[in-house]
Amino acid sequence: MDKERFPDNYAVKKQKADLSGADLSGADLSGADLRGANLTNADLSGANLSGANLSNASLTRADLSNVSLTRADLSGANLFRANLRRANLYYADLTEANLTEANLNNTDLTDADLTDADLTKANLTYAKGLDQH
Repeated sequence: MDKERFPDNYAVKKQKADLSGADLSGADLSGADLRGANLTNADLSGANLSGANLSNASLTRADLSNVSLTRADLSGANLFRANLRRANLYYADLTEANLTEANLNNTDLTDADLTDADLTKANLTYAKGLDQH
């Protein structure tokens, strides 16, 4: 999929969609329903995913750098080796998410729910909001 752009407030419903390798950099996907979607190796850098539902999605090795995930649902998502550098995860639900070896350098995790999330070998250098957990 080439750079696909979605108009502001476009109701994106891609449940269980295969978007692996897609270039969605800078896209406005706020409020999108991407439950169970395959976003493995996708480029979402700079995208707006505020309020998006990414529960049980596969984001393995996805580029989520500089992404807004404020109040996003990432419960049960697989973020193995995902790049979340400088992402905003304010109030995000990461319950039971797999963040093994993820890059969370300079990420804002203020008030994010990390209950039962796996952060094994994750890079948490300069991550904000961890003192609340």
